[in-house]
Amino acid sequence: MRSSDPESTKTAESDLLSHHIQQAYCKNRPQYRQSRKLTAVKAYSVANESRHLLVFGVPQIDLTRELRNELSRYGTVQQVQNVTEALKKTGSVKIEAFTDVFHVKFEKLERARRAKKLLDARNFYGGILHVSYAPERETVTELREKLFKRRKEVEFRLRVNTPKRDHKATDPDGSSASSSGVVPNKRFKSTNFP
Repeated sequence: MRSSDPESTKTAESDLLSHHIQQAYCKNRPQYRQSRKLTAVKAYSVANESRHLLVFGVPQIDLTRELRNELSRYGTVQQVQNVTEALKKTGSVKIEAFTDVFHVKFEKLERARRAKKLLDARNFYGGILHVSYAPERETVTELREKLFKRRKEVEFRLRVNTPKRDHKATDPDGSSASSSGVVPNKRFKSTNFP
């Protein structure tokens, strides 16, 4: 039985959108693991990455066209939409004062991934952008296509990166021609060591 309590609905919705909250930078990495700029540590699965992005921190001075131009440097942008009012109504995500939030849809996932990496924590007309994936805005068909494409990529990489094994040469009588049973790797030259 579903609860119609508005408070529990609001809590469930805020849990659903909790991945949009900006994480604190990791400051306790060892020196040799530290990059040039501080970053937050977050891992993404195939289902978490998306062609849909939410861009937080855009100053409220009607920058839709400028944001579209900036994003189009990274790939074909299918949609840029201001979703500030819709997110404020739900109250699920805290929005900084005097800033807008935009929903952006790229044509390709790789382009969205690149735009997120290069635009996150960057200055844009005086505001610091926070870019996050928005998989909750995908349709079931888009999710299915994304997972199918990933499966094909993995199969291709396995096919290309797996070394080919030579079958043991056998004599007509069925005995093995190789005495050691070790299959030589054709990628490396054979050298004789003393």
